[in-house]
Amino acid sequence: MPPSRIRIATRESKLAMWQTEHVAARLAERHPGLAVEIVGMTTKGDRILDRPLAQVGGKGLFIKELEVALSEGRADIAVHSMKDVPMELPPGFAMVPFGPREDARDAFVSIRHASLEALPAGAVVGTSSLRRECQLRRAYPTLVIKPLRGNVNTRLAKLEAGEYDAIILAAAGLKRLGFGERIKALLPTSLALPAIGQGILAIEYLSDRADLAEVLAPFIDAGALVAATAERALGLVVEGSCEVPLGAHAAVAGGQVTLEAFLGMPDGSRLIREKAEARPEEAADLGRRLGERLLAQGGRAVLDALPRAPS
Repeated sequence: MPPSRIRIATRESKLAMWQTEHVAARLAERHPGLAVEIVGMTTKGDRILDRPLAQVGGKGLFIKELEVALSEGRADIAVHSMKDVPMELPPGFAMVPFGPREDARDAFVSIRHASLEALPAGAVVGTSSLRRECQLRRAYPTLVIKPLRGNVNTRLAKLEAGEYDAIILAAAGLKRLGFGERIKALLPTSLALPAIGQGILAIEYLSDRADLAEVLAPFIDAGALVAATAERALGLVVEGSCEVPLGAHAAVAGGQVTLEAFLGMPDGSRLIREKAEARPEEAADLGRRLGERLLAQGGRAVLDALPRAPS
């Protein structure tokens, strides 16, 4: 029997609230009698802004408090950007994509420059991820890569204050917040593979809540599910986290899913990139196989060489 009320746990950033309000509206639209409540909270990842995520615990910093709210019964579901969700969920939790995937690519944002190619040597580029840093340093070794934390509005404000010549952000977040016009260029996946799950909204809930699974089922987009399955299966094999410069993108077309992935060193000195195809129903196996191939082609040595934050 479907629930009469759904409480949604969410971070309180503008992007997180947009995503949550979008989910709430879609649920209410499909189930007119359903009471939908939003439970906002600030996570540890929102509070620690002076250090890169890789140094302070990684992606789970944005998720843990929301999961505690679910397990304690203070909320029924949590809305995440799938790229922020660790590859392995805690026991007792389930996750599904919600709606079609938004643009998965990274976006180049600048006030004075039109593209990465137009930046002069020594230009300062802000990014929050080792994944972007690795690919940028590899392709544009004369640029200066500087850490950039904060929500989307904060990062844009730092650009406008002149702290950076350009910044790289997820196109999906900019578009969802109505900042699409700030995008000067979209980085092709041939240059910059996105984060695993980038552009996909995810709903997390307790796995024993069959009533919630039933309510959420109609919102699962087949393409987003296949892409998420392939990319996250790869991330699980390759130990994907904020401490690992790893990117992956699965494209579904013509009855095939094509998965591309890379693993490298933050300074761009090593970058291993692989690609494979399979049928959509083989998405999980495709991700595992490509992950194993990355490790076999030198990825294991890269992982062994990466500095890790203390646990």
